Amino acid sequence: MLDKIRNIICEFVDMKPEDITLETNIRTDLGLNSLELVNLAVEIEEEFDVEIPDREAMGLETVADAIKIIEEYMD
Repeated sequence: MLDKIRNIICEFVDMKPEDITLETNIRTDLGLNSLELVNLAVEIEEEFDVEIPDREAMGLETVADAIKIIEEYMD
């Protein structure tokens, strides 16, 4: 799952996938603004076939948070 998220993130930022860790902060480390964060959430939803409420998507801080919420909504 981490590899898939890394690849999705790399569509939005100029980073190597191996530079993205579970602790990577989505806003500060990646520099995503609110619109980019929404677009990232949409890409994640499509990749994992889940629906993440906007409020929760906007509250994501780290890559680990993204994985946790994906797992929560996949069940």
